[in-house]
Amino acid sequence: MKRVGKWGVSLALAALMIVVTACGNNNNNGGNASPSPSAEVKASESASPSASPAAADKQVVLGFAQVGAESGWRSANTKSIQESAAAAGFDLKFSDAQQKQENQIKAIRSYIQQKVDVIAFSPVVESGWDTVLKEAKDAGIPVILTDRAVDSKDTTLYKTFIGSDFVEEGRKAGQWVLDQYKDTQDDINIVELQGTTGSAPANDRKAGFADVIKANPKLKVIASQTGEFTRAKGKEVMQAFLKANKDIDVLYAHNDDMALGAIQAIEAAGLVPGKDIIIISVDAVKDGMTAASEGKINFIVECNPLLGPQLMEAVNDVLAGKEIPQRVVTKEGTFTSEQAKEALPSRQY
Repeated sequence: MKRVGKWGVSLALAALMIVVTACGNNNNNGGNASPSPSAEVKASESASPSASPAAADKQVVLGFAQVGAESGWRSANTKSIQESAAAAGFDLKFSDAQQKQENQIKAIRSYIQQKVDVIAFSPVVESGWDTVLKEAKDAGIPVILTDRAVDSKDTTLYKTFIGSDFVEEGRKAGQWVLDQYKDTQDDINIVELQGTTGSAPANDRKAGFADVIKANPKLKVIASQTGEFTRAKGKEVMQAFLKANKDIDVLYAHNDDMALGAIQAIEAAGLVPGKDIIIISVDAVKDGMTAASEGKINFIVECNPLLGPQLMEAVNDVLAGKEIPQRVVTKEGTFTSEQAKEALPSRQY
């Protein structure tokens, strides 16, 4: 009987140790305990293919500070980011800066306080980011730039910049104009609708265009003003251009929305867009491509807004400790009116 009693005590102690050990492995704070092999298999099976290595244990939190909703391009960009984050299984913290830098800085500081895993944003303007980016770096939170760049000399403040080559976009627009008027003997008067003052696309698209057309002194930019990337402002500024300049041959708009607003002003003035005034635009969103297919826009340089999948891939790579290129350029094309008509039915944005 005594021998049976000792075995009973031993069994009870063994059972107690098993319970304590199991509680330790279920500690949500991690501890030093390792999950069982079966637990690892279940975690890997439940994780989506696009999820980061960290996502198997903890949902990745991505803070994204968007420029605003100023154009069709921006709306498509936002949709791409939101859908791609959901597909990747990320917890997306999203903010709309309404085209104000101070709102973006406030959002980024909020993400730092929330201790998100990664911060991404499309800078409203190029300058004035060093302080807040250093705050993110000091907090150990990696930053990814999308669509637009910053002019910081310290490139360690961000991991990568994913987006278009805006200078090249301007050069493509300028080259088309140069080719169209290569045999002209007359001065060609060009007006330019710039994007948001101080923004990377406005600065670079202007510079690229000017660099190419200077090869022909007959091509003259007689007026250049910001239309803030919006349709309403594009219409307003074009109305002013038409009042101040009797002979306008070409309009170069830094995005489709401004071009579409300008078309309204041109038609209201009794002129035919695409004929009386040749129009070149950048973006190639559906509304712009529709206008091009109707002959109202003569040439569009593409700027692809669907950056979501590339951003989520970069987030995964950064969290996995992989080396990634500091500059990722998106592939883009150009469209004449005829090419726009062909491409429009299958256009995603």
